[in-house]
Amino acid sequence: MPRLLTAEEVSRQMTDLPQWSVDDALVGRFECADFPSAIRLVNQVADEANAADHHPDIDIRYNTVVLALSTHSEGGVTQLDVELAHRADQAYQRLMAETADDAT
Repeated sequence: MPRLLTAEEVSRQMTDLPQWSVDDALVGRFECADFPSAIRLVNQVADEANAADHHPDIDIRYNTVVLALSTHSEGGVTQLDVELAHRADQAYQRLMAETADDAT
């Protein structure tokens, strides 16, 4: 079972996650080129989440995807959330690289 991280542990790990903020959860906001790109990002994050058996709350508004990560069973942020945030960031970077390649 994952352990709830302290505020200090979360804060230290957030330095590697500049697109994320901390509330009761880790919250990442991603701007995509358009709606289809946003859906591709959600699908990539969904694949990562299923592989980790750890699922985020997802909000899609046209080209903006907001992910909220917390471990409900523990009542806050655990290492599982931090790891999934890193995977979501990597998915976003891949998507942005693909979008840039498509524009050229």
